[in-house]
Amino acid sequence: MGSENFSQDTLAEHLLELAIKSGAEAAEVYQSRSLSRPVFFEANRLKQLETSQSEGTALRLWRNGRPGLTVAYGSVEAQTMVERALALTQLNQPELVELVKNSQPSYPDIGSAVPLEVLVNWGKQAIALIRDVYPDVLCNSDWECDVETTRLSNSEGLDCYYTDTTLSCYMAAEWVRGDDFLSVADGQTQRDILHPEILADQILQRLDWSRENVSPPTGRVPVLFTSKAADMLWGTVQAALNGKRILEVASPWVERLGQLVMSPSLTLYQDPQAGPYSCPFDDEGTPTTSLVFIQDGILQNFYCDRTTGKQLGINTTGNGFRPSFGSYPSPGLYNFLIHPGSASLQELIHQMDDGLIVDQMLGGGNGISGDFSINIDLGYRVKNGQIIGRVKDTMVAGNVYTVLKQLVALGSDADWNGSCYTPSLIVEGLSITGRSY
Repeated sequence: MGSENFSQDTLAEHLLELAIKSGAEAAEVYQSRSLSRPVFFEANRLKQLETSQSEGTALRLWRNGRPGLTVAYGSVEAQTMVERALALTQLNQPELVELVKNSQPSYPDIGSAVPLEVLVNWGKQAIALIRDVYPDVLCNSDWECDVETTRLSNSEGLDCYYTDTTLSCYMAAEWVRGDDFLSVADGQTQRDILHPEILADQILQRLDWSRENVSPPTGRVPVLFTSKAADMLWGTVQAALNGKRILEVASPWVERLGQLVMSPSLTLYQDPQAGPYSCPFDDEGTPTTSLVFIQDGILQNFYCDRTTGKQLGINTTGNGFRPSFGSYPSPGLYNFLIHPGSASLQELIHQMDDGLIVDQMLGGGNGISGDFSINIDLGYRVKNGQIIGRVKDTMVAGNVYTVLKQLVALGSDADWNGSCYTPSLIVEGLSITGRSY
């Protein structure tokens, strides 16, 4: 399953050779193989073990400057793939062919796999820790080891590949108290080891905070987004930093390079070696690179693929990724990090005289405008620096760009939420509405 298997595979070479012989002036083959072993727990018990494998091949070629892309899963009929890709070139407009030339770098495999019995034991341990304190809680969880090998080669001499192993878990604890239903969820994604005791502690802390239902604050008070919830804010920022949005003049930061766009306490960056979402090259074969997007609140860089970078008059930043297997590369992020502050989550809470903590949300998905209105799935009321209970039927509204200029404090508790590494943070400028109890 390792990357050495791809290095011995002749399918890519065969597709490239066949494409050129059939009339394409350039071609590229993207291959992905994955092996997943998830372990599922339901209602506190082990439910099932699975093993799933998938293999996909994407051929992109150009004839008369016109691109054609076709995808196959499992076994591949090379001649059929080439013919389909060539037929699709007739439907597309000519474009500049942007391919990495004459490069055969060697990349080490990343991460380590763990046996199924280890995943099972981690799941049992986490559930036991929670039910020791809350025996009435029902826990559902899944624990997974995913091994994915990626290879990219083209007719210009590029050939690169590596294997990426990630471990992940997700747990939801459900607590029914009469007519009141509470669901607390959390998870981890790591390279080499998962920590069931940390996951259990995080869920137990939320259950403790949720013992009482209380009225939410109203009007405009400081709001603390936990590291789990803060990702909602950064989705808008990531869109605003996308080079494609700059070309479309859709980002509010089109003319703001070198200017202050958010609180001076914030530094945002990417690092190819950071965390479980690191990768050595993008889906165009360009080596990924460290890049600071915002330094002390000042806008420094956007991220681009090869085509977008050329249109903007800058080089690619190594951020050309396929949104899906059968898509063309476009500007994307493999990880996104917010430099943490120095205050613990408990210290952040102590700073708040009267405020609201947002931990889980329903919906979201605010666009590049930054305006949002979200229902709080799990949130807490703070008075005099202490959490006094859980709030229900509460909504928070505001604008991402505005609140990030009104940052009050930044936590030290940064963690991965998807491919975003973010700490908790307190912001102002939000409107809160809710039902009193």
